Amino acid sequence: MSDVQTNLSGSEAPHSARPLGDVILETRDLTKHYGGVHALEGANFILRKGEHVAIMGDNGAGKSTFVRQITGVEQRTRGEIIFNGQPVQFAGPLDAREAGVETVFQTLALADHLDVADNLFLGREKIRFKLGPFSILDYKAMREATLAALQKTGVKIPNIHNTIERMSGGQRQCVAIARTATFHSKLTIMDEPTAALGVQETAQVENIVRTLKEQGEPLILISHNMRQVMDLCDRIVVFRRGRICANLKKEETDGQDVVAYITGAKTQPEFEQEFA
Repeated sequence: MSDVQTNLSGSEAPHSARPLGDVILETRDLTKHYGGVHALEGANFILRKGEHVAIMGDNGAGKSTFVRQITGVEQRTRGEIIFNGQPVQFAGPLDAREAGVETVFQTLALADHLDVADNLFLGREKIRFKLGPFSILDYKAMREATLAALQKTGVKIPNIHNTIERMSGGQRQCVAIARTATFHSKLTIMDEPTAALGVQETAQVENIVRTLKEQGEPLILISHNMRQVMDLCDRIVVFRRGRICANLKKEETDGQDVVAYITGAKTQPEFEQEFA
């Protein structure tokens, strides 16, 4: 993790004090209202290159809403998103993915009627050759690349020709995660990636996260698993009632401390007025 000073509300130290290009993602006053419901309010967030940050909070705290704004699943009520040094307004997840944001959503976003290779390359198919406005896909190359990707990530799928609808929940989750880890991205986001997985599959996912760390790829991990968060992440950002209520360095906190912020038993001084 960078040794650059960051205050607990998420704002940066003076520009001259931080490495140029260090920040990969920044949100300023990111807000989402659904009519009278304030699902997300004034989220100021920073993620640096190579950093792995966990987002934690109770159900309905605003975690998934935050991710949906970043990835263009929903359009924000107000605020600004700066990705890789440029303000962005993603029209949808495909737009975000083209910019370099790979996401594993809780809903997985897989095509049930397609097989593993077709899902991994959905939207970025390998083309064998083109005939005017028509394209012939290179299915052999996509299947070979799929097998290599599964081997690289440690994901075990007995038959890659099976359609997603014929797979278990754990296998589906692993396909979604393998798709994310297969393609080099500028940012990876995982929303509860191991919630429906067994012990062995969870270990595979965690190894993928460690591999991304070794490769210097930044990651946002939404998780309720405290052991997982403490093992895999550099920093923990806690959401409560639609707002960020704590920003904690892993080495300066523990599980009990994090739970206290999640429940509201503790609030960092920078956020006390917001929750008064």
